[in-house]
Amino acid sequence: MAYVISDACVSCGTCAGECPVGAISQGDVQYEINADACIDCGTCSASCPTGAISQG
Repeated sequence: MAYVISDACVSCGTCAGECPVGAISQGDVQYEINADACIDCGTCSASCPTGAISQG
């Protein structure tokens, strides 16, 4: 199951830089994870300073 980003996201971009497959990009309001590209590695969740990323 792919990871998801909650409303706690402050759009810092840390997660996007850490994603090994480039599945994270800036959306209209906050960063978003492309579920089809996500490999469920958890690197984004571990790097998020606000804890906004969890396994969906």
